[in-house]
Amino acid sequence: MCTLFSRHNNTWQVWTARGLIAVVLFWNLQAAVHFMANPAAFAPSFQLEGVPGRTAVAGYGILFLMWQVPYAFASIHPVRFKTSLWSAVIMQTIGAVAESRLLTTIPGEYGLLRGSIIRFIIFDGAGVFILLGALVLVRHQAFDDGVKNGPSHTPR
Repeated sequence: MCTLFSRHNNTWQVWTARGLIAVVLFWNLQAAVHFMANPAAFAPSFQLEGVPGRTAVAGYGILFLMWQVPYAFASIHPVRFKTSLWSAVIMQTIGAVAESRLLTTIPGEYGLLRGSIIRFIIFDGAGVFILLGALVLVRHQAFDDGVKNGPSHTPR
C-alpha cells in the first residue's frame, strides 16, 4: 500500500490523470445515485410511467453503479490499475457509440426521449475524451511495486 502512494509512483501525470478519471467517475456516480434515489423524476424523460417506469430507471441506476468499478480502481492509481483505465475507456466508448446508434432509431416525434439520449451521448462522449486524456498522460509510465524478481534484478 505504501508504494501505491509513494512519491516516485505518483508523478504530476498520475495525479492529473487521477483527477480526470475522478471527474468522469463523479458524473457517472451522480447519475447512478439520482436514478436510484428518485427514479420517478427521471422516468418521464424516457417516456415511461408508473411502477414499470420507476423500476426501469432505478435499474439503470443500479447498472450505472455496477459499471463504475473499473473507474474506481483507475482513479486510485491509473498506472498500477492501467487495465482498469483501459476498461473504462472502452466502456465509455461503447456507451457513446451505442447511444449514437440508438438515437438514429428514435423517430423525430419523440423529442423528449431523443433529448434524454442526446444528453447521454454528450456526457459519455465528453467522458471518452477525458479518459483518453488520462490514458495519454500515463501511457508510458510503469508502476514500481518495490519487488525485484527475475534474473534482470539479481545482484552481481
